[in-house]
Amino acid sequence: MDFHAALDADYARLVEVSSGSLDRPVPTCPGWTVADLDRHVAEVYLHKVACIREGVEPADWPPPQLATEEPLALLRRAYRELTGELAARADDEPSGNWYAPDPTVGFWRRRMAQETVIHRIDAELAAGTPSVDVPDDLALDGIDEVLRIFLEYGAATWPEYFVDGLAEGSGRSVAVATGGRRWLVAIGPDALTVTEGDAPAAAELTGSPDALLRWLWRRADDSTVTVTGDPTTVTTLRSLLHAATQ
Repeated sequence: MDFHAALDADYARLVEVSSGSLDRPVPTCPGWTVADLDRHVAEVYLHKVACIREGVEPADWPPPQLATEEPLALLRRAYRELTGELAARADDEPSGNWYAPDPTVGFWRRRMAQETVIHRIDAELAAGTPSVDVPDDLALDGIDEVLRIFLEYGAATWPEYFVDGLAEGSGRSVAVATGGRRWLVAIGPDALTVTEGDAPAAAELTGSPDALLRWLWRRADDSTVTVTGDPTTVTTLRSLLHAATQ
């Protein structure tokens, strides 16, 4: 898919809804205002620029001087630097990052598109404005990313944050089905795996790609999706997602 087009559209929407709303609280990011949200996104963008340019993750982040810049001005500057860097690089060029299986620029191209769509949803919720639907292709890719990278890889790499939820899973699976795809999340007791297919599951989540992406990132509640089967397994998945996406 065209990650650049997605990134451009969601960045523009983030700036649009942030303007005039900087002092509003962000309900999905407790303790933050929209100004804090914009500063966070800017710092994330500049962190990825450093990862790409230097080939390693910077040791100390963020630099203290970023705190002196006005949030929207900083966000605009960071976006220019990020998109300039991405435009100049091929996907297979190396880059520092935390995801060992794919230490490339292409990883960040995808990750920044997904980062931005979630945070523009945050800004829309804060501004009290109708939220634009996430296109199906971006939402399906985002579902795959959060399940395979944040949840499966996260549980294998940092198990100390997931041990309680895995123990509750007892090997049961939750299916996430939408847009012609069906992911199976097998939970515990000692590991978490994500596969695709038609195997039976203890519970199943269905809905539009947009609705399921928001639910998985805890930007929507259970009323936005359909849950069938064992609700306790879904509650366990929700708890594990909190550990994976906090």
